[in-house]
Amino acid sequence: MTVRVERDGDVAVLVLDNPPLNLFDAATFDALERCVDELADATAPGRPDRPRAVLVRAEGRVVSAGVDVALFARIAEGPDAEATGGALWARLLRTVQTLEDLPVPTVFAAHGLTLTAAFELALACDLLVAAERASFGLVEVVVGLTPSMGGPQRLAERAGSARAKELVLTGERYGATTLQEWGVVNRVLPDEGFAEAALGLARQVAAGPTVAHAATKTLVATAVRHGVRAADDAVPAVSGALFGTEDLRGAVASFLADGPGRATHRGR
Repeated sequence: MTVRVERDGDVAVLVLDNPPLNLFDAATFDALERCVDELADATAPGRPDRPRAVLVRAEGRVVSAGVDVALFARIAEGPDAEATGGALWARLLRTVQTLEDLPVPTVFAAHGLTLTAAFELALACDLLVAAERASFGLVEVVVGLTPSMGGPQRLAERAGSARAKELVLTGERYGATTLQEWGVVNRVLPDEGFAEAALGLARQVAAGPTVAHAATKTLVATAVRHGVRAADDAVPAVSGALFGTEDLRGAVASFLADGPGRATHRGR
């Protein structure tokens, strides 16, 4: 499998493994779709032993050198190319949105070169952490495309429209530190020990109050898509429900008995 799901305690790990360059070809996109749907099913509220965070990472020297251009050639040279291309993007956007809407925190770990589809997947995750040597690019201009798995719009959400257009229109590569300054990358971590540090961050958020994390994702997404007042309107229902969780009741009791930071959350 070019994409697989592993488990590390409370963390589900989505692994891209298509050597040597982790290119996204038709089989990889199929595997990605299946694995993300598997994660959506596994993290659904009420599922026993549900993962409480998802880490997305890649094997090999690079995260991904992008999409196998032969896939685009087959579409462009085939019958009804425009409809076929549109269907591909609709399908891949559904996968990106499913990853984005998972009810648990998601962390993308970029240890090296991260181009096109892989970068767009990273932008759909809650936290994007990068090694010092990592670099990123949406380089679709070289084949006459615009990034169409949600990259431009999610870049605009993180860094503003001017930066999003600069990155896409130039097709240049950008280092992890630059993108951290732009607000695209959350944290830049040392190359040495990067994999362990990224997994440590995923474990950290997995140990938190899972239902409250889902509420945070809902409120932030509502604010981004519909405005701050719409998020305000959602608060009574979304946050009010947290008073019925074991995590809140246990954490409040722990706080009153032992002080802050000593509670153990169970994710329900």
